[in-house]
Amino acid sequence: MLEQELDTVLLDQINLPADELHVFQNQEDELIKMMMIYNCAIRRVKTKFQVLNDELSITRQRNPIEFIKSRIKQPKSISSKLRRKGYPITVESAMGHLSDVAGIRVICAFIDDIYKVADMFTAQDDIELIKRKDYIKNPKMNGYRSLHLIVEVPVFFSDHKEQVRVEVQIRTIAMDFWASLEHQLKYKKDVEDAENIIYELRACADVINRTDYHMQSLRDRIVEST
Repeated sequence: MLEQELDTVLLDQINLPADELHVFQNQEDELIKMMMIYNCAIRRVKTKFQVLNDELSITRQRNPIEFIKSRIKQPKSISSKLRRKGYPITVESAMGHLSDVAGIRVICAFIDDIYKVADMFTAQDDIELIKRKDYIKNPKMNGYRSLHLIVEVPVFFSDHKEQVRVEVQIRTIAMDFWASLEHQLKYKKDVEDAENIIYELRACADVINRTDYHMQSLRDRIVEST
């Protein structure tokens, strides 16, 4: 009974639906442990960004980070991605082949804040940068913009240390607003005039990008005049 109660608490802490445990057959315990490891990695990375934000609020007298979001992929999403990529549906396979099981989204006020925060974060000696994709300077075809980092961060346990991969997305408030709406709209079924909607979404992304740079220019003028 006590074991069942502890399992329930752990599932609540890592946001793991009990009915998804069986996606990884005969690996329920390993799956819970894996999700716990990723949850610890998220907390570690999130704390690093919060500390940077606190430091910059003193040294630069403003907070470049507006807010931070985090998520862990659910078992069904993990298994689907493994299946699409042709990998075995196992915990070992997920940890070895997927880089986005744990995700952090950092929302900044201005575009130059994105690069400053990213550079300070990846310069820390316990962060290993695995991959960097700049979708701000090189947006996706649909207009999506964000800076993506795949990093490895050490997570310390009672008797060992694990290097855990985390995907970090850093974007402005406007970029996040566009991405959220685009994500909702692209999953709508049987949309009439879909081709024009895609075109208009791309146009909206371009307008948002120009607005981001305009707001940054206004901020720079204000700073220079004070």
